[in-house]
Amino acid sequence: MVQLLLAVIYLAFISPGLPDSLLGAAWPSMQAQLGVPVSSAGVISTIIALGTVVSSLQSDRLTRRLGAGLVTALSVLLTALALLGFSLSRSFLALCILAIPYGLGAGSVDAALNNYVALHYASRHMSWLHCMWGVGTTVGPYVMEYALTGGQGWNAGYRYIAILQFAITLAVFLSLPLWKKRAAQTRAEDAAADVGRALSLKEIVRIPGAKDVMAAFFCYCAVEATTMLWASSYLALARGVSAEAAAGYASLFFIGITVGRALNGFLTMRFSDAQMIRAGQALVALGALLLLLPLGTGAALAGLVVIGLGCAPIYPCIIHSTPERFGAEKSQALIGVQMASAYVGTLLMPPVFGLIAGHISIGLFPAFLLVALAVMVLMHERLVRKTRTKA
Repeated sequence: MVQLLLAVIYLAFISPGLPDSLLGAAWPSMQAQLGVPVSSAGVISTIIALGTVVSSLQSDRLTRRLGAGLVTALSVLLTALALLGFSLSRSFLALCILAIPYGLGAGSVDAALNNYVALHYASRHMSWLHCMWGVGTTVGPYVMEYALTGGQGWNAGYRYIAILQFAITLAVFLSLPLWKKRAAQTRAEDAAADVGRALSLKEIVRIPGAKDVMAAFFCYCAVEATTMLWASSYLALARGVSAEAAAGYASLFFIGITVGRALNGFLTMRFSDAQMIRAGQALVALGALLLLLPLGTGAALAGLVVIGLGCAPIYPCIIHSTPERFGAEKSQALIGVQMASAYVGTLLMPPVFGLIAGHISIGLFPAFLLVALAVMVLMHERLVRKTRTKA
């Protein structure tokens, strides 16, 4: 039963990944049909991110009242309904309205599943869980490419993903008795884990290295989210790739991050978190240079894969190193502000680049990534120095 529930959880974590990659893959076609500026994708992504922040902040209250299983099922259902609405939309305003439930559902399922696995399963399962997110983000662009190349339009791509989300919703609803049984078996441990005084935000930011790790997380998500949203448009508008092909090629980034996270669990047995993070940063730099230099389309496509491989270890290794760097008693508080910084980076930076693309040139995409990466490297090295005695 435990393994069956774990399989359902893995399946459920594909859910937030499926729509995450759709907007970037479909935007070249959507923008032309809707007749809006290229930077308008940033408006939709901002609304989605705001919904994600709101639902994540409320996830603890909802989970305590409804249980992680029901919150997950309802969140996936809400996302599926929003995606179905996207598939029926014909205006930019309608997409903006539907982005609200889209973000609310995505944030709830993300927070609920991460917390549930952290409480009830061994830490190694967290790596595989995020690999499942990568599977979802990889499948999304291929589904969109299938719809576009078949002449069905971007609406059909969203409709296909909505159908997959409804199927996942059904599986989670059917598994609800397993969630309740697993929670009952570990209730005593959960109660013990809740003991302790929560730190205020003011207290947290005063901890040596806290502001540095928050800034590093912000910059990492700036790189990841900007690549997710704008890679397809960069290929189409700056490299001359057709909109249909660009939608499929955008999945190369997600392939890189998915494969990288699958391998990450094995590599961490030999290398430290700091070494893995530095290696990932080096790969991101290499991938961005492949996009920046005039080496042809093939090099640009390889660059997206390399950026994905580089992103793969950074997020989980920063999270994993938190208890070691700051102490187990402070790790929960630090991880909370790290996630907040991550959401802010996801919220702000893709629209910022959208303004740059619309008013200057989308060709600055790789340079934008390199600037964010440089700040990330600086902040991470400051973090390492300040917490060296604890790491």
